[in-house]
Amino acid sequence: MEGIKEAIFKLLRIDNLVDNISGYVENRVKLLKLEIREDVANVLSKGLVHTFIFLFAFFFLIFFSLGLAQFLNRYFDGGYEGYWIVSGGYFFVFLVLLIIRKPLDKKFRKYFTAIITKED
Repeated sequence: MEGIKEAIFKLLRIDNLVDNISGYVENRVKLLKLEIREDVANVLSKGLVHTFIFLFAFFFLIFFSLGLAQFLNRYFDGGYEGYWIVSGGYFFVFLVLLIIRKPLDKKFRKYFTAIITKED
């Protein structure tokens, strides 16, 4: 039975077609794996860079805030006024962000959707 099947495949040249299709599928799978690896490496590298940038920006903000509070304390000859002023500034920024969070969310969603659809 096997011999007849092979003879029919050779007669119709289906064996070459099957080999070509299987080779094509294997190559597509390898290419997909490479693309996934590249995308993962890209995401990880960007995430690492953004983490370091965020970390150093956070440290700058903390130390700048402490320095500004100490400066204001000496300017007002007090012990706590500088810290209250700096924290009041942060509270004001918090309130503004709280008020505009929905339009800000829409803009970010639109931006990220554009990025995702651009890559496809």
